[in-house]
This record gives sequence, structure tokens and C-alpha cells, in this order.
Amino acid sequence: MPPVDRNEPIRANYSESSYSLMEFMREYPTDAACLDWLWRNRYSEDGSHAECPKCERVRKFHKVKERPAWDCDSCGHHLHPLAGTIFHKSSTSLQLWFFAIHLMTSTRCGVSAKQLERELGVTYKTAWRMFNLIRTKLMADDGEPLSGHVEVDEASVDGRPRKRQGEHTQIKLGASRRSEAMKLRERSRATVFAAVERGGRVKATVLPSRRGPGLNAKVIEWVEPTSIIYTDYWPSYKGLDKHFAAHSRINHSTGMYVEGDTHTNTIEGFFGHLKPSIRGTYRKVSHKWLQGYLNEFCFRYNERASEQAMFKTLLLKAAE
Repeated sequence: MPPVDRNEPIRANYSESSYSLMEFMREYPTDAACLDWLWRNRYSEDGSHAECPKCERVRKFHKVKERPAWDCDSCGHHLHPLAGTIFHKSSTSLQLWFFAIHLMTSTRCGVSAKQLERELGVTYKTAWRMFNLIRTKLMADDGEPLSGHVEVDEASVDGRPRKRQGEHTQIKLGASRRSEAMKLRERSRATVFAAVERGGRVKATVLPSRRGPGLNAKVIEWVEPTSIIYTDYWPSYKGLDKHFAAHSRINHSTGMYVEGDTHTNTIEGFFGHLKPSIRGTYRKVSHKWLQGYLNEFCFRYNERASEQAMFKTLLLKAAE
């Protein structure tokens, strides 16, 4: 006898996956099965009884033929499981929506909308809209502050800036012109600011610049005052010791990266995964939509150790 049943494949015990394609196809084989899941999770645990807003009591409901709605047997009031969700007013099959969520949660480096277009057989416009709603509505930050030992850093996801033609002549003219050239290059790049709890969650956002008080203001907004902050020697981080229990800094310019507990290796590890993934999967991301991509990578980072599959977590958020 073979070690597994080829007609009923199961996820191996040693697999790192917490939710496989086989399980997805068994649980959500059709659009009707997906709609029934939403109905049961939003309104009716047993699938037939729900709280009727018009009757103001629990009533029996039946499925409306040819419509994604349920009808109260007593007063005729309709309940719509898709209303208020990202699936509302979408003609795309719920099974395709669910599969798009499964794809986004089963990869470490992301999936492009062009790949989703090929996987689902939809238009690129539909695929991009689906991914954008999942990122901005389901994967958005929960607003809970960070605490404990928190590392902070900023980076550009656009790579190293290229020198414009003739810029070398400007640099020869003096330090002031050189400074202006550097600022012009920085303004054309997206500054991503991120903070991470050691052993915990991460937050990331897009800022207009890595200079000025914006960095400190974002740290104060995100982190509880009782926390210990770890940063490098970038001048914009000065003064954080007045707002937190302690502020430790590591001077990378001297070749020092770890000094006791003082380092920023955790947040740099997050950037070390984010930047190559964006360059490899999406090639180029518009500054306008970059926050959505940051939401996606932060969500996967924050849910990496969760006992519940990321796919199930997003589905429950979609049903809220």
C-alpha cells in the first residue's frame, strides 16, 4: 500500500504550511460554499436562524433564489452577507476572492497582480483591485501601540539614487550645491519608516522625508512611553530619551553594529526581506500605493507565529 491516499491527499505533518491548497479546495469548492461560509459567520451559526432587525428577534431564514441574500420567513426582511465587506458590489466569484486571499497568505515574498490575473483568469484591472482592497482593508494596521524593546529605522525601497547627468560638475562647485543635489535625490525616493518589537510586531509607513521632526513624531505616536528605543546615530532621532524610558544608539559609521543589547538588527532584517521582495516580485511600486504593500508585509510578519492560519485570520476580518 502507498504511504498516502492519492485520492484524498492530506498535508504532511512535517510541512511548514498551516493551510494548504488541498484544504482550501475541500472547504470552498464553489461560490455557493463561500457564500454560505459568510452567511454562517456573519449572521447564522446554524445556517437557518438569525436575528431579524425588523422582527427584533431570532427568526428562520431561507436562501433567496438567484441572489446572494437570505429572506426572513416571518416578515420578508432580507439579509445580505456581502454588504459592508470588500466583496460588496463585486461580480467576481467569491471563490476567486477567497483564493486570492489564500495566495497572498501562502507566500513570503508576495504575488503580483499580473500573476493573479493569470491564476484566476480575470482582467489585470480586476486582479489589481482585489489585491488593493485586501491590502488596504484587511491587512491594515490594528492601531495597537508597540511596547518593550523597540527598534526603529528608516530606509528607501527605491535602491541607491543615480547621479543625474552633469551632477558631478555641481558637486565641484561647493558643499552647498552638493547638499542640494542630495536633497533632490532624496525627494524622488520613498522613505519607509518602521518600528519593531523584539520578538513581536512591526509597523511601517511612508514618510515624506527622513529628515526633520517627522521620524520622532511617528515613534512617539507608535510606541508606549515605558519602552526602550534602539536606533542608529541618524540626527533626526535625537531627543527620544525625553519621551521614553531609555534611548540606546549604535554608531554604524564606526563599523559597530552590536554593543551588548544595543543594535538594530531586527528592523534591518525586516527591511532586508521587504526591499528584495519588492524588487523581485513587483519590480517597481508607485509611492501612491506603497502603503498597501507595506501593510501586506507587516501583516505576514506579525502573523508568522500565529497558531491560526493567516488565510483564516483574513477571512474572519473580511466577515467582520
